Amino acid sequence: MLIDSAQLRSKVKLKQFQSENLLKAHHPQAYKLLTSSAIAASLMLSPAQALPTQAALPSTSTSVLVSSFDIRQAIKDQLKTLLPPRLEPLTPTQEAALTELFHQDFGIHAVPELEGNRLNHVYGYIGAEQHLPRFPGDTAFQHDAYIDAGITPGLGAWGYVPDSQKEKYYVAVQTLYLPDWQVRLPYLRDWYKFRKVIVVNPDNGKAVIAVIADSGPSYWTGKQFGGSPEVMHYLDRKDGAQKGMVVLYFVDDPQNQIPLGPLEYNLEKGPPRLT
Repeated sequence: MLIDSAQLRSKVKLKQFQSENLLKAHHPQAYKLLTSSAIAASLMLSPAQALPTQAALPSTSTSVLVSSFDIRQAIKDQLKTLLPPRLEPLTPTQEAALTELFHQDFGIHAVPELEGNRLNHVYGYIGAEQHLPRFPGDTAFQHDAYIDAGITPGLGAWGYVPDSQKEKYYVAVQTLYLPDWQVRLPYLRDWYKFRKVIVVNPDNGKAVIAVIADSGPSYWTGKQFGGSPEVMHYLDRKDGAQKGMVVLYFVDDPQNQIPLGPLEYNLEKGPPRLT
């Protein structure tokens, strides 16, 4: 099997970048000591000469842009080691590892349980949903894309979705099957309304930020989640009959700073560059 050397170098650099940032975040003094030692060693090994006022090479030639493909590939490889091959509840250790992974790679705080609330599943099958009505008289032809997906004959679980971005990137979750749904209905209904989540396809490492805008699917479908046409298309879960696995976590974003849509890079650091 032929090995793409450029792609291999990119993966090695990405792993180095992630390791350096973990060390810097959790052990800043050790990171500072190591980098200082490396600089000192390089100076000792260099012939005595005046230090240049600027680098010999332009900055653009000494940094490598990490592509979305590289990030997705890294996440895919990591999820492969964390997730079971078939549908089963995750252990607390697995759930905590996913939280760490999402923070490390995406720069977000995503958790399986938030403010004492959690779904019956955080790892399960997702199926395709139709567009949701945004206003009275809304039709599929008035949506930006994926007109063939159609539009639901009724409203979503929380009525019209007036925000087009929320309608575009929405998921359905099985709130009706929560053990305390009927007992705490007024509270839970408001808590789950447009609650922000991250959905990740472990088969390709693609991730999208969405909101909960509908309830379902039914138990008999064999699926635990539903995704809007835009969500399913981006995650490459386009076939509604396909039982595609995903991870779905709550996003802790009280200031509403994380935008909806595809998540392509670490939001804390911006599009990452390796030096």
